[in-house]
Amino acid sequence: MKTFMPFKLEWVIHEDADGLLIREFLGKQHISKRALTAIKFSGGKIMVDGKEQNVRYRLKKGERLIVVFPPETPSESLQAENIPLSIVYEDPYLLVISKPAGMNTIPSREHPSGSLANALLGYYEKKGIQAAPHIVTRLDRHTSGLVLAVKSRHIHHLFSEMQKKRGVKRTYQALAEGIFLNHQGTIEQPIGRKESSIIERTVREDGQYACTHYEVLRQYDQFAHVQLTLDTGRTHQIRVHLSFIGHPLLGDDLYGGNTSFISRQALHCANLQFYHPVFQRDMEFSEPLPLDMKQILAFHTKIDL
Repeated sequence: MKTFMPFKLEWVIHEDADGLLIREFLGKQHISKRALTAIKFSGGKIMVDGKEQNVRYRLKKGERLIVVFPPETPSESLQAENIPLSIVYEDPYLLVISKPAGMNTIPSREHPSGSLANALLGYYEKKGIQAAPHIVTRLDRHTSGLVLAVKSRHIHHLFSEMQKKRGVKRTYQALAEGIFLNHQGTIEQPIGRKESSIIERTVREDGQYACTHYEVLRQYDQFAHVQLTLDTGRTHQIRVHLSFIGHPLLGDDLYGGNTSFISRQALHCANLQFYHPVFQRDMEFSEPLPLDMKQILAFHTKIDL
């Protein structure tokens, strides 16, 4: 029978925390009252030097505090699947995964299986990790590249707070149609749902604020190799904004892209940066372009503007 490893955090108490109540100390570690309630009533525990304590215990310098979080139960609707994962980085708290084009991040009505979430749950079960899949940075089905996933609800909460302050940064590379007259620029246009579609988005005055920065890495005869960063994270943001300025992504038939070069939108999350909330250090990962996008670059002519 598989033994599951509980998710836990631990600290050695230093002088600046000497005399604090456990409740006060954990508040400084951004562990919410809701999480503390779950630890108390749903199977977690708080240990100081191997002895169980409650949140009113007053800490002393040199003690080792361990917080064991209650086990997480994945949704019954999510099935574990044995799908290979391309893991770029893993530690006890998170994973960075290279998602291939054609894989959903989470199941959808059209694609109820085969998603990254299904694969993660299968991986967790195989490794004995007691967690539900928590995916911090999602990508569209046909977008390839780096995805950040974490192994506990608490770590997901920390990253959600970080994202509100733009503390998780992604850099994309894309192949966009046409000749760019400006080497770099910023697109600030509000995005909302297109009235005639439940999927498609469009630029509209009453939409949500959206901001995309682009830089042309190299201009080719029929398209440009472009690097993009986002100040906001609206659905289909890059696809909508590039289409709006007359440079839809190659392969993006939803937003007017030419499908003769590639059968999916030519968009790839190439770089991921974030501050590790447990290790307390900056981390950065890069992933080269996938083969289908590399081949397009290899067989077209670069031009100088």
